Parts: sequence; C-alpha cells; structure tokens
Amino acid sequence: MFHDRARIHVQAGRGGDGAISFRREKYVPKGGPDGGDGGRGGDVALVADPRLRDLSSIRPGQRFRGARGEHGRGRQQEGATGGDVEVHVPVGTQVFDGAGAIVADLATPGARYVAAHGGASGRGNRRFATPTRRTPRFAETGLPGEEAELELRLKLLADAALVGLPNAGKSSLLARISNARPKVADYPFTTLAPVLGTVNAADGRQRTVADVPGLIEGASRGVGLGHEFLAHLERARVLVHVIDAAEGAHEDRFGVVDRELGAYGAGLDERPQVVVLNKVDLLAEPPSFELDDPRILRVLRLSAATGAGMDDLRRALFELGPEEEDTAVADVPELVDFLVYRPAPSRRPFRILRTERGFRVAGTPPSDEELEAALKAAGAKPGAEVDIGDETFELS
Repeated sequence: MFHDRARIHVQAGRGGDGAISFRREKYVPKGGPDGGDGGRGGDVALVADPRLRDLSSIRPGQRFRGARGEHGRGRQQEGATGGDVEVHVPVGTQVFDGAGAIVADLATPGARYVAAHGGASGRGNRRFATPTRRTPRFAETGLPGEEAELELRLKLLADAALVGLPNAGKSSLLARISNARPKVADYPFTTLAPVLGTVNAADGRQRTVADVPGLIEGASRGVGLGHEFLAHLERARVLVHVIDAAEGAHEDRFGVVDRELGAYGAGLDERPQVVVLNKVDLLAEPPSFELDDPRILRVLRLSAATGAGMDDLRRALFELGPEEEDTAVADVPELVDFLVYRPAPSRRPFRILRTERGFRVAGTPPSDEELEAALKAAGAKPGAEVDIGDETFELS
C-alpha cells in the first residue's frame, strides 16, 4: 500500500555530564582539577533518499532517539559524542511541526534536515577553576536534547503527471511509455495510489511521470479519491490530460477535471498541459478537440491498447518538459534543498551542576514541577541534596 503521510516522534540525545576529578599522582598529592567535559548528545536527522518511493518504511507513531553523549572522565578526558540517528524518507517529503507549520522541505536527493539537535554537554570541573577558586568541586550536567512530534507528507516529484477522469486509460499509457507496471483493468478507480514511472530517451535522458487516481467532480472537496492525491500534482511541470475519446464530449470532460484543478489551487489550473485523446482504436474517424486554450501545448491522438501514437507522446514529454539546466535548485523556488522556518531555541536560564554532595542549581530556577523534572533527568534520586542559592533541600 502506498503511504504518503506519517507521524513520528523525534528525541535527540542528552549531553553527557562533566566530570569532577582532581589530579592524583605520585609526588603530586594535591593536583588541580582535571575533570573532562561530557560529549554532545546525538542528533535526529531526516535524509531524502532517492531509493524510497513512499513512507511505508516508517511505522505509525514511530519514535527515533539520538544516543546520549558519554560522561567526561578524569585526566581531562572528554566524553564521546552521542551517535546521530538518520531517518531516510523519499525525495519530496515535507516536514510539519505539531502546530501544522512547515519546517522543512526535502526536495532534492541527499537533502538533510536536523529535526532534533542533541543536548549540549556539561563542562568538567577543570573549566570552573579560577585564581580564587582552585579546587571547584562541581561540574555541569548535560542538557536534554530537543524533542518534537512531526508529521511527514510526501509530494511526488515528477516531470509530468497524468490526470483525467476514472477509466480514461492513464495506467495503460504509463505502462506503455515507462518502466512502471501499474494495475490495469477495465473499471473505474483501478488505480488507488500514485505510481511513478521513468521514460527513457535514446540519448540517455529521462523523464519521471506520475499516475494518480482518477478525478471526479467534487474531488477538490474530498469527493472520491482525488482530494487525497491532488497534492502529488503540485510539483509536476507538465500535466498530461488523458481523455477517453470513445466517450465523446471531449471538451466537457476536459472542463470537469480542469475545474477541480482550479478549485484545489496551488497553481494547478495554470500548469501547461498536453491533451491526450486515448482509445482512438475504438473510433472510425480521428476525434476532434476544438478547445482553444493557451495552456494546451499539444493535442495527441493515440491508443494505449494498440500502442499507436506512443512515440509522439514520448517525444512530447522530452520536448515540452524542462531541460537539465532549468531544473537547478537555485532556479526553481519550490524545489529547494530544504527550508527551515523554525527559530533557534533560546538557552534555558538555569543550569544544573553536580557536586560531591548532590546537585546545585545555577541561574534562575524554573517552577517547582519543571525543576523536579530537570533534576530527575540529570540523574538526581529521591533524597539527593539540592542547593539553590543559600538554601538546601532534599529531592522528594
């Protein structure tokens, strides 16, 4: 089954704690502090993988966690950075936050977006030594990594997309001109999910063509299968409008689909089109198409059943489709490497320090509930001593 949406939970790794240590060697009984810093927490990143076609590899509500950074050690040894986690998604995946705002658009192969940054590491006690404080007996704990609920939405990247009413023969056309093998049958809504195919030219060039489920009147409002898959047309440079020539009323059939494209928006009703009158093998005379529309670049008459006219369609895809220099990321605003709309998170106004007796809170402490959660995340157990300013209390 084709999956074009998924919800995931990402949580980056916590930073490692700094170490409390003092140099102790023969003939150096009172050496200075030498506690090393902890390691940074591991990130969780999304990577656009051209080998993937949909989001079916991701389970609903799947959780991805970065590894925690290692704690610092004595002799100024720093902890290792926590391992990053990469989540591979298809090219064309958009990332939305919990509020429904887009935060990234992975529209090119290899595009990488860090969905959750690892927590900062804690500093070891050697970093707190000063001329007046030569034996600091505290060190920082690592900060927690970022955490978020995200929704992934796939919008197929195709040079051309086949549109039309159900049973117009779109899947048969795709099977004829490309390497795709969609399900083909003589009844409406045979295609229940988008299908991608690659059309090869003799000179080595390629075009990607998408076949989406047939549209019916009201598709833009969610009627039939159209509303769910109209988004996959947004990035197609050319729409191949397939019409069943044997049914007649070609201009009216064109108008039904065209109105739905306009009602959906996203500029679909302004996209250049190639009109394909299919199933001409069922007619005694070539069908006519009298509509004069500047968006229509070419009108083709062919038969997916017999293969007549397939070379004309392939030639049109390469002649009317974008050349390589036109598809550069810099020239096509909607196909950027990735877009990041999220502001950088501000540093929290307090830090938790680990002491030889327990913990100390430096800076402006938060609410009791948040402070308790932060202390427990830092490793504090019930009964641990916690210093805040001049006050000391036990964690309950």
